[in-house]
Amino acid sequence: MEKIESVILQAIACARKSKRIATPYFLSDDRVVSSLALAAMRGIEIDISVPEKNNHFIVAWALGARIGLLVEAGCRIWTNPPPFDHSKLMTVDNVWGLIGSANWDTRSFRLNFELDVEIYHTGLVEHLARLISAKQGHLVKLSELRSRSLPVRLRDSAARLLLPYL
Repeated sequence: MEKIESVILQAIACARKSKRIATPYFLSDDRVVSSLALAAMRGIEIDISVPEKNNHFIVAWALGARIGLLVEAGCRIWTNPPPFDHSKLMTVDNVWGLIGSANWDTRSFRLNFELDVEIYHTGLVEHLARLISAKQGHLVKLSELRSRSLPVRLRDSAARLLLPYL
C-alpha cells in the first residue's frame, strides 16, 4: 500500500535542484503538498503542469483549492492548453524519472492498482523534462488565485472535501 506515494515523497526529499511534474489530476494529500511546498522553500525549482481544461469539472474545482499553498511557497503551477493530456511524468534533477499510470491523487496512491516505472537513464530523463516543459502554457499567479470570487473559492473548497473519492 502507498508504495507510489512513498517513492514520490522520497523523490521530493532527495531533489537538489529541480522537480518537474505533469499530471492530469493533481489532487494529492497534505503530505505530498507539504513536501512540495517545503522543497520549494529550500530552493528546489518545482514545476507542476496540469490541464487548462480538465475532463472532470469537480477535479478542476478541487485543484483550485489545493494549489494556493504551493504557489505561495514558490512552486510554479502551469496550465497545459488543450487538447487534454493524460500523461503522468515526473523528473528530479534531470537524472531520475517516473512514468506510468498513477495520477497524483488519493485513489491512485492508496486504492487503485497502478504501475509506474523509475528511470535512471539521464538521456531519457532529460527528454521527459523537455516534454514536461513543453506542456507549460500559462503560469498560475498568486494574484489570480486571490482574485477569485467568494462563490468560486467556496465551490472549490467544497470540491476539495471530495478528494478521497475523486
